[in-house]
Amino acid sequence: MKSPRKTTLCFLIIVTYSSQATLNLNLKSIVYPALLREQELAGEDPARQKRAVAMHPPPAPEFTVDIEVSFENASFLEPIRAYLNSLRFPVQGNDTDPATRILNIEVTTVCRPTRNEIWCSCETGYRWPQERCLPHLTCQEHDGSHAGSPCSCLKGLPPEGPFCQLQGGAVTLRMSVRLNVGFQEDLRNSSSALYRSYKTDLETAFWKGYSILPGFKLVTVTGFRPGSVVVAYEVTSTAAPLELMRKANEQVTQSLNQTYKLDSSSFHITYSNETKFSISPEIIFEGDTVTLMCEIEVPSSNVSWHHVERGFEVQNSSRFSIYTVMLNMTSVSRFTIYNITQEDAGDYICRLTIDVFAYWSTKKVVVTPIRILAQENMKVMCDNNPVFLNCCSEITANWSKIEWKQEGSISIPGISETDTESGCSRYTLMADGTQCPSGSSGTTVAYTCEFFSAHGARGSKDIKVTFISVAKLTITPDPISVSEGQNFSIKCISDVSNYDEMYWNTSAGIRIYKRFYTTRRYPNRAESVLTVQTSTREWNGTYHCIFRYKNSYSVMAKDVTVHPLPLEPDIMVDPLEAAIPCTSSHHIKCCIEENEDYKIFQTGSLSFPAVKEVIGKQVCYRHNFKANSVSCPENVDVFCHFINAANTSVRSPPMKLKLVPEENMTCHDPIIGVGEPGKVIQKLCRFSNIRRIPGSPIGGTVTYRCVGSQWKVKRNDCISAPINILLQLAEALIKSPSQDEKLPSYLKNLSISTDKAKLEVYAFPGSLGAIINILDLLSTVPTQVNSEMMMHFLSTVNVILSKTILNSWKMSQEQKTNQSSQLLDSVERFSRAFRSEDSIISQPNVQMKSMVIRSGLPTSYKQGFVFLDSDLWGNVSIDENELKYLQPESFIVTVAFPTLQSILDQDVQGKNFANSLVMTTTVSHKITTPFRISMTFKNNDPSGRVPLCVFWNFNLNNHTGGWDSSGCYVKEVTEDSMSCSCDHLTSFSILMSPDSPDPGSLLKILLDIISYIGLCFSILSLAACLAVEAVVWKSVTKNRTSSMRHICIVNIAASLLVADIWFMVAAAVHDHHFPLNETACVAATFFVHFFYLSVFFWMLTLGLMLFYRLVFILHDTSKSVQKAIAFSLGYGCPLVISTITVGATQPREVYTRKNACWLNWEDTKALLAFVIPALIIVVVNMTITVVVIAKILRPSIGDKPSKQEKSSLFQISKSIGVLTPLLGLTWGFGLATVFEGSNAVFHIVFTLLNAFQGLFILLFGCLWDQKVQGALLNKFSLSRWSSQHSKSTSLASSTPVFSMSSPISRRFNNLFGKTGTYNVSTPETTSSSLENTSSAYSLLN
Repeated sequence: MKSPRKTTLCFLIIVTYSSQATLNLNLKSIVYPALLREQELAGEDPARQKRAVAMHPPPAPEFTVDIEVSFENASFLEPIRAYLNSLRFPVQGNDTDPATRILNIEVTTVCRPTRNEIWCSCETGYRWPQERCLPHLTCQEHDGSHAGSPCSCLKGLPPEGPFCQLQGGAVTLRMSVRLNVGFQEDLRNSSSALYRSYKTDLETAFWKGYSILPGFKLVTVTGFRPGSVVVAYEVTSTAAPLELMRKANEQVTQSLNQTYKLDSSSFHITYSNETKFSISPEIIFEGDTVTLMCEIEVPSSNVSWHHVERGFEVQNSSRFSIYTVMLNMTSVSRFTIYNITQEDAGDYICRLTIDVFAYWSTKKVVVTPIRILAQENMKVMCDNNPVFLNCCSEITANWSKIEWKQEGSISIPGISETDTESGCSRYTLMADGTQCPSGSSGTTVAYTCEFFSAHGARGSKDIKVTFISVAKLTITPDPISVSEGQNFSIKCISDVSNYDEMYWNTSAGIRIYKRFYTTRRYPNRAESVLTVQTSTREWNGTYHCIFRYKNSYSVMAKDVTVHPLPLEPDIMVDPLEAAIPCTSSHHIKCCIEENEDYKIFQTGSLSFPAVKEVIGKQVCYRHNFKANSVSCPENVDVFCHFINAANTSVRSPPMKLKLVPEENMTCHDPIIGVGEPGKVIQKLCRFSNIRRIPGSPIGGTVTYRCVGSQWKVKRNDCISAPINILLQLAEALIKSPSQDEKLPSYLKNLSISTDKAKLEVYAFPGSLGAIINILDLLSTVPTQVNSEMMMHFLSTVNVILSKTILNSWKMSQEQKTNQSSQLLDSVERFSRAFRSEDSIISQPNVQMKSMVIRSGLPTSYKQGFVFLDSDLWGNVSIDENELKYLQPESFIVTVAFPTLQSILDQDVQGKNFANSLVMTTTVSHKITTPFRISMTFKNNDPSGRVPLCVFWNFNLNNHTGGWDSSGCYVKEVTEDSMSCSCDHLTSFSILMSPDSPDPGSLLKILLDIISYIGLCFSILSLAACLAVEAVVWKSVTKNRTSSMRHICIVNIAASLLVADIWFMVAAAVHDHHFPLNETACVAATFFVHFFYLSVFFWMLTLGLMLFYRLVFILHDTSKSVQKAIAFSLGYGCPLVISTITVGATQPREVYTRKNACWLNWEDTKALLAFVIPALIIVVVNMTITVVVIAKILRPSIGDKPSKQEKSSLFQISKSIGVLTPLLGLTWGFGLATVFEGSNAVFHIVFTLLNAFQGLFILLFGCLWDQKVQGALLNKFSLSRWSSQHSKSTSLASSTPVFSMSSPISRRFNNLFGKTGTYNVSTPETTSSSLENTSSAYSLLN
């Protein structure tokens, strides 16, 4: 091809045509044919291959021709562009070659002169091939392409092709067009004939139209949808220039049958893969500034941004910025989001719309919160050791920086080390004592690590660091030197109050048992005090006070010197007591189990020398005491004083010597001594003539009695040698500083030794008590007991509860000891310390089962015990609803005894045991809420007596223990078993109690009949009383005093009526006539409490009013004030008391009793909220009654003695009859029923008086009132009597007995200090003095 070097402008066009023909262009310029390339569809370029619909013949061969056109005038370019764009393709050939059609003409390359050079640039969609784009040929200022890649501009036109080529791969255009015809449902079915017909016709027209597109490959109809008929189709080509698309659309319109009514304005094209969409940064954090960049190779500024999830088009605002610019025929739009949040996350669409084209692309924006990982709370010791605070981001990102800052009352800086690539930073602290002195120990400083991203996001994390000063300890400065038996204490003080643990150690590293020291924490310090009440030689040594915080220890040491000195209980004296003839002498001695030099004997101010004897391990100090050395006869107490090297002394138990004449001594024994007939003395067993193994010291005492001329053993409390050694070891163990470490081995030794010494326990009665004392001592030691320790403990219990030892127990009961209660208490105390998984221990005479309460939903506790040898069994169960209130990891332990029921003492009321198990259940942690346990016992009682569920109450009988039934009741009794339920935990059994009133007893039936009949009569009587008061109200309340009296009567009757009704409801619930509903029971209890208290307070109001009228005769108070006081006292006080009671007890569910609807007594003593006010009111009203009687007994002037005596007796009787039911004095009989074991007569009298109280109020408080009688007669009598009565004066309304002329009436006037002839029922229109005069009558009648 020739290059036109002299032309001003040239351009190359590519012409595609079919058939073979000579191309003639109607152009005035010169046409230079450059290259002719023939390409067949089935040939070398499949991209150019065209396919027709099957029903059409194969298309003619297509050819592509590159044509170079040169112009001297550059202004010709645009007219030629316009001309080419105006052509409608295909263009038919001329007459010489009608078979040739021009399918498409496109401009590909334009060359222009620039800076004395020719720059040839490619049109949109075209690029120079890669081999043409060499660095020295490209237009560097115009083309930003890299070397070796396609470019858009070259310097100079290459001498030969190829020229600018169509770029890019195949592009699929999603298009749609509307047909203005009705939509038919068959168009939804791709297999229908209508669908196939539409698809074929449309695709034929589409092929004809879109085949002119560069690189056209395929067009396919994808479906139809309503909206007339909307056709969706896809066109695949390498490019789709706008002008060509318009021409193609016009060709489609012309090619399609007009019956389809295609709307030529409805063409719509969507591009999705010609848009470059990028997001910066790749990892987006909250707070970042995010840029979304959209590049579309279409020059237009009509770009919009859309947020898909929020469904709106983004507009410029304070947080959103959109900037669009056109560069090199490309639209570039930048969308910036400032301080991005989670709400901004989601899919974003970049859309550009030109004519029928819509270019769009979607990207998802993911916003990640900044999560920083760090230990939020730390404790740092101010010991100058490095401590590291670490912060790391959860997502590794290239952070721009990481900063640390602190905030707090003290400043302790550190050094930061940051690795931005890994996203971690470490802050090193080295705090010393100067930076956090002891006064600031425990101060918390917040250290904040803050991460900054390169795009503006920032996130922080606080690490709260508590600085703990290293404890500086001070300890008791004085040297500690004590003797055995003395006490000492060591105080250790820390200048800081924060520590994880505080404890004491011996110099050998053995921890001191916790019971020996106490620790207290104060705001600025802490202290621990080691206290030893009875020091032994084992305490001699060095002790360390240790405060630990994490791995930091503060230690102070103190030396303790303990000088040997025997303890008083360890000094054995002989004799304990003895009679010495005045002319004789007696050997006395004191012995200890150690070889030290001590001195001396003395009595009073006299001292005696002692001779030391060593017998094996025993050292004795002897003296021959002569009676003539002191006056005779005389009682002398002799002691041994042991003085050690520290000049500390201890005195032995006294030896009581009685110097007597020799005449009456009949009993003589060289070991026991002398004595008169009947004389009783005690002697240590080891110094007595009790048989024993030589060299084996035994313990205990033996009691002798002088009978005739011989000493007889009265009581033997000797302890066998093995058991005595165990007792001594146990006494030393509880004083040892490491007793908890020694306890397991001791328990094992105790179990083995006790089992070997069974016969000795039987032979030596004191051995049983010694073992019980050992168990009691050991039960105070442990804080935690494991299964092995419990097994050894119960093995020892099994031995002493065996049937062979029962005779020893009988002797113990005869001596009135409480050893059985002591043993039971020891087992319970030891069981509470049990800390082991679910365990079972079974011995012939004792069994134990346990369970641990796990966190979450606990299962119910059910354990069964069977003793075949004793033919006894029992079960214990606790519902899961009860267990859920226990602390997690609590331990429940139940121990059952088959023989203990025959050993425990009878209770104080002499009730007999049933032959049943004794089961004790304990919980390791303290129970703060009501707790219910159910048990089932085998019933072996043949008598058929009513059983009673009981528990062992250690507080009864002066704390020696006894059976108690409080809080327990019988649930069910069958022929072979009975069930009990109790609201507490301890040792349970059943008693047969013939003295207690069982439900079927005559006394119980009698009391029930009296109560229900009396209450029915009372309810009817009170209702009648209220009815009578309503009828006569206006007639009897004409003056102030009478009005207040009847107000009191009405409220007493109304309150008592409601209280009796609620009492019967509560009794019905209690007697199981209705199901025991907790809410109904609480309500019944509250109203019974409230209304009975109201009855008492209205009685108090009535009594106080009577007292007011008796004492304050001339004082006057308005009626409204009296009413206000009366109602406040009558209902206000009861409401306050009853409300406080239920509010204080019901939240803990201890308001009512477990088996009755009445105030609780066992748990909270809530019953006192009724008893105390009631009894106080009874006492006050009794006092008022005495004052009334005393007033009546004062004689009036002019009365004769005989008349005075008779009237006084009548007035006293009448006053007592009226005031007793009105003032509640019958409740005073209730005092007699409070005491346990009170006579049944008191119960019957109290029930009678109170059950019929309503009837008494009707009779004495209402119907006996003369004004009430007169009002009733006036209301219901014959008209004649009524007419006559209406003419009488108010004076005549009184009976002669109460007229002013009678002596009794004068007594009433004298009672209030008044004389005269005016009527006591004068209407209120009279003076106040007259009203005061009538007060006694109004109140008493």
